[in-house]
Amino acid sequence: MSKFLFAAMPIQGHISPGLPIAKRLVELGHEVMWYSTSKYRGKIEATGALFKKVQSAKDLDDSRYEEWFPERSKFQGVNQMKYDLKHIFFGEMPAYAADLTRILKEFPADVVVVDGAFTGMLPLKLTGKAPKIAAYGVFPMTLSSRDTAPFGLGISPSTSALGRMRNKLLNGLVENVMFADVQKHANKLLSHINVPKLPYFALTAPAMVSDLFLQGTSPSFEYPRSDLPSHVKFVGPYLPAKQTEFTPPSWWEDMNKRTVVHVTQGTIANEDFRQLLIPTIQALAGEDVLVVATTGGRPLKNVDIPLPDNVRLESFVPHHELLPHVDVIVTNGGYGGVQQAIYFGVPIVTAGKTEDKPEVCARVEWSGVGINLKTDRPSKENILHAVKQVLNQPQYKKNVMRLSREFQSMDAIENTMKELSKLAISN
Repeated sequence: MSKFLFAAMPIQGHISPGLPIAKRLVELGHEVMWYSTSKYRGKIEATGALFKKVQSAKDLDDSRYEEWFPERSKFQGVNQMKYDLKHIFFGEMPAYAADLTRILKEFPADVVVVDGAFTGMLPLKLTGKAPKIAAYGVFPMTLSSRDTAPFGLGISPSTSALGRMRNKLLNGLVENVMFADVQKHANKLLSHINVPKLPYFALTAPAMVSDLFLQGTSPSFEYPRSDLPSHVKFVGPYLPAKQTEFTPPSWWEDMNKRTVVHVTQGTIANEDFRQLLIPTIQALAGEDVLVVATTGGRPLKNVDIPLPDNVRLESFVPHHELLPHVDVIVTNGGYGGVQQAIYFGVPIVTAGKTEDKPEVCARVEWSGVGINLKTDRPSKENILHAVKQVLNQPQYKKNVMRLSREFQSMDAIENTMKELSKLAISN
């Protein structure tokens, strides 16, 4: 049996895909330890893994980023992504590395399993002090390619001569101009702890230095790359573990024989429900549909409008319970939620501009499984038109069912077990 140490960004969307991986490794008899913040201790220990709390690093709570990083709200779009990279992802890198160095002395892992954005192993890897590293992808692939535009712009791929010229120019512009300050910031942090500069673009460095990169989707929901590195493997979508107990709300039977539209702003970009959730409720108020709205754990009182008769509002409903009853989902484009919708064959209307959401929304459009509204504050008219279009034009349902079959044919956890086992014994 092998030793596995998990270390993911302490953010729900980064932690959640790793939980079933850790649980399965424990079931197979491996020793598993997970380094994280206090908030996720319960979920981690529920997998059977040994929890190791952050020491040098901040004990962050991702639902309170506005308190930890008050300046963040001043930025939008690409500028907010740059802020996050500097202060959330790379800002804690030296402290993560210090903690992990200590942990690896007492728990000499065969493989360190990280999410594709975790920077804490970079200093160890760049100084030759790291064991094998396996990363799992929690958002669309960030790797630069001659066939794709840079990550973050939400631009579709192109392999034509002109398209590759566009890609080359844009990749150079993003890496050497737009994100040059992020690269400089990361390298400055590394220099302070006597570590060499990043050999790769900051956005792709965690994935590129890993020995194995597990992209949590199917090839049909990712842009094809003719220059894809050999250590990248597609394993299928990482879906949340199903809850063993679920008590349906009192209105559950209302979904029978009704057209159901589900609207959500996920669990991170949900401070302001007037971005998407409230406009969707208002847009569909006069329609012959049942609207199921969820607040991602936020208080229901934050939806501060009178609710139309056709709306059912909840803090949270497990997607694996709800989505089989849904005809269309309106979402700001979280990677996990979108992939769950595809898995259950639900066409999608997306409207997101923060974090990785422009890239998720672009892939929804590119793969033909839904409509990308290309804004995070769509009008009620645009939402209504998009929902009707997805409901009434059969190509969206046809495309999402094709992709759903591909998703359901891939067992992400078992595929991951095979790849991790091969990596562990290759030491």
